[in-house]
Amino acid sequence: MSKLKVLPGLFAAVVIFSACQKDAVVQKDCSLSLNGLSGTYRLTGLTYRAPGSATEQDYLVFMDACERDDRVILRANGSWEYQDAGTSCTPSGNDNGTWSVSGNTITSDGQIQGTIRSYDCRTLVYYAENVVMPGDRYTFTMQQQ
Repeated sequence: MSKLKVLPGLFAAVVIFSACQKDAVVQKDCSLSLNGLSGTYRLTGLTYRAPGSATEQDYLVFMDACERDDRVILRANGSWEYQDAGTSCTPSGNDNGTWSVSGNTITSDGQIQGTIRSYDCRTLVYYAENVVMPGDRYTFTMQQQ
């Protein structure tokens, strides 16, 4: 058999093999778990609703520019890190601690709790109630980076 006749067969085998490999896409875990929620986030929305009020107020506009570009890293090992990214604040807001999730409840450092409203593998929306006074609610929208 001549080498010229073997080359088209090898080429076809390589094309078929590489096409099959491209089809193997690894899907991200989007569950409400340490692994599913782990990633780097930026706060893109923050609203506050006072007790008895039907309307929420945009609180992101009240944050300093140096705070609006910061990052929160949630690690699958249960640790978190707050990075004063981009424009630095004085003093720096860098911090770290632990986090956990159970059902739709997210807990930071064993005490601060929020309820996850939605998570689509990219955007995490959660709220915390009774923060300043009974009946109030802060809603946070975090975008994965």
